[in-house]
Amino acid sequence: MDMSEIRQNNLRNNEKIKEAIKTILKEIGEDPDREGLQRTPFRWAKAAEEWFGGYNKDPKEVLNRTFTEKSDLVIEGPIQFYSMCEHHIAVFYGHIWIGYVPNKYVTGLDKLIKLVEIYSRRLQIQERLTQQIADAMMEYLDCKGVMVVCKGNHLCVGSRETKNQSTKTITSAVRGIFEKDSILRAEFLSLINLNEGER
Repeated sequence: MDMSEIRQNNLRNNEKIKEAIKTILKEIGEDPDREGLQRTPFRWAKAAEEWFGGYNKDPKEVLNRTFTEKSDLVIEGPIQFYSMCEHHIAVFYGHIWIGYVPNKYVTGLDKLIKLVEIYSRRLQIQERLTQQIADAMMEYLDCKGVMVVCKGNHLCVGSRETKNQSTKTITSAVRGIFEKDSILRAEFLSLINLNEGER
């Protein structure tokens, strides 16, 4: 376990984090010493270990277990994700679909879910999250092509200013043969059926 992992695993015992949460509670007009809030700084720091656990995980290690297998198109999804918007540190969540055409190797389907976890468990914006997943697939799995679609709900939109809770954000990333093959892109989009991810 390296120092970053030790630091991440001890967020719940990080006094600076807990003091920072106390300061925020005071500044919004709360009393951090009242019964319901006394353990909130500890609880927040403990939760942060999970919320931001992706910083200490390497996508290369997740995708390094491969199998020699031929396939025209592999699709996994909808993969549910939760992340934190880096602009407001507010939750955004939704579903991700990954489609790839293997060059020589395929990986375990659970590895694609773990890949989403790595990048979503960081301060993020949806656009970057989508791109990072696609880039990792191309770099570490050596695909012929990959397409990633992400459909998200952003609480920073639904709970602030516009208060538009019904809107969804859809982003996509296209790499390799998907870039030139419109029929392949259409097949992928037809097979995933975005409404499938509605809950």
